[in-house]
Amino acid sequence: MPYAMAAKKSQDPLLKLWNKIPPYLRNRYFLTLVAFTFLMVFIDRHDVATQYRLHNTVQRLETELESFDERIDAAEAEKLDMEVNRERFARESYFMQKDDEDVFILVDE
Repeated sequence: MPYAMAAKKSQDPLLKLWNKIPPYLRNRYFLTLVAFTFLMVFIDRHDVATQYRLHNTVQRLETELESFDERIDAAEAEKLDMEVNRERFARESYFMQKDDEDVFILVDE
């Protein structure tokens, strides 16, 4: 029996370290929560870094969408102006003229 008592005193160094940790940190539920959080934040397919990149991509695409909407509105306004004033559009854009007139092009310097 004294032999068994001597065996208790020579404990494993890891067990000593384990016993120095506060009990609430040794709780299996706490350890499970820490492992699950680590898994979800760093290792999972939908981790934080991936979500950040996806958020930036969505923001960039929404900005491009607004830019394209503005360009579409400008093109539609130009198309409407062209349809209403075909003669003026042809004269200004393609320098067209009637048979009996001269065209002068003025360039601002």
